[in-house]
Amino acid sequence: MTRAPSLTIDSHQHFWKVSRGDYGWLDESVAPILRDFLPEDLRPLLARAGIDRTILVQAAETQAETDFLLEIAAQTDFVAGVVGWLDMDDAGFPERLAHYRRNPHFVGLRPMLQGLPDDAFILRPRVLDHLKLVAEADLAFDILTFPRHLPHVAKALEAVPGLRAVIDHISKPAIAAGTLDPWRRDLAAIADFPNVACKVSGMVTEAGADWRLADLRPFVDHVAAVFGEDRLMFGSDWPVALLAAPYGEVAHAARALLGAHFGPAGMTKIFGANAARFYKVEVA
Repeated sequence: MTRAPSLTIDSHQHFWKVSRGDYGWLDESVAPILRDFLPEDLRPLLARAGIDRTILVQAAETQAETDFLLEIAAQTDFVAGVVGWLDMDDAGFPERLAHYRRNPHFVGLRPMLQGLPDDAFILRPRVLDHLKLVAEADLAFDILTFPRHLPHVAKALEAVPGLRAVIDHISKPAIAAGTLDPWRRDLAAIADFPNVACKVSGMVTEAGADWRLADLRPFVDHVAAVFGEDRLMFGSDWPVALLAAPYGEVAHAARALLGAHFGPAGMTKIFGANAARFYKVEVA
């Protein structure tokens, strides 16, 4: 009996419509991506790269954008789920969380920790209380950080041991400078929490437009060693990745570098099964 091929999932991509006006970071400093990116822009790129489904992730700190993304998901066959945004330090968070949890496309939550003025935002008492609600709801939690945030994240994970979380973009180490430490040590400490995964994503933009596979290799080698094939997920970070590489090159780089560590079964997990399990999405 012939086994059906496993579906592949890009665990991290974005859409935006500039005229909506809530993307504060989207300005002339990122001019190549200062335009609308919507499903029909991505569809042919997925087909060429052999990717079947995606997880659509927030890129603005507004509930309005979360609603916008959920509308797209309801109308787009390849979007398996949405990771949205809610204000985790707002007294109304419990009610808003309950509201969005009723939407079957809402599969995760992401505060944009990397851009907040308080590096220890995740340790604020009310935020920790709300993080416990996320854990109780068994909702996926995306962690968007720079390496300097990782010690604070580790303390939050200790305080909320049941949280299912994933580190986005391998925590954005200084790949262009080749700086491995203290990122290497602090990420290994995060990997000690069994409920935490890591997205192999966002690397080319941290490496710069003239990146080479060799620049990425030591960073991928480390996440492969500390997270293993059951807790890694491929993510394109498209269209942000276009600042350094087209979609196909991002997918190829991940396959080439991860393929040096894992066989076909492991790669099937990293390029689909792990994301399906983590975000609890239907991929049939």
